[in-house]
Amino acid sequence: MTGKTLTRMDLSEAVFREVGLSRNDSAGLVASVLNHISDALVDGEQVKISSFGTFSTRDKSARIGRNPKTGEEAPIPPRRVLTFRPSHLLKDRVAAGNKA
Repeated sequence: MTGKTLTRMDLSEAVFREVGLSRNDSAGLVASVLNHISDALVDGEQVKISSFGTFSTRDKSARIGRNPKTGEEAPIPPRRVLTFRPSHLLKDRVAAGNKA
């Protein structure tokens, strides 16, 4: 594993190179897309990106947890969590990269 992280800046630079928008317009476009995705998830909508995967939220109910260090029980409040299910095409592509 290389340890490299793909950042928002990397995405906007790729849009700049491949689409030909200015750097500022490319950064604005990437920010706008990410904001639309975030807003949809906050509203409880699913975000499905073809050939990539599906982002969704789900509600987890309250439960009793245990501190692994002390063994003491503690209540865990209800919360909403983000989930991602990759498409089979993405899974296959990632798996093929492991065969190098």
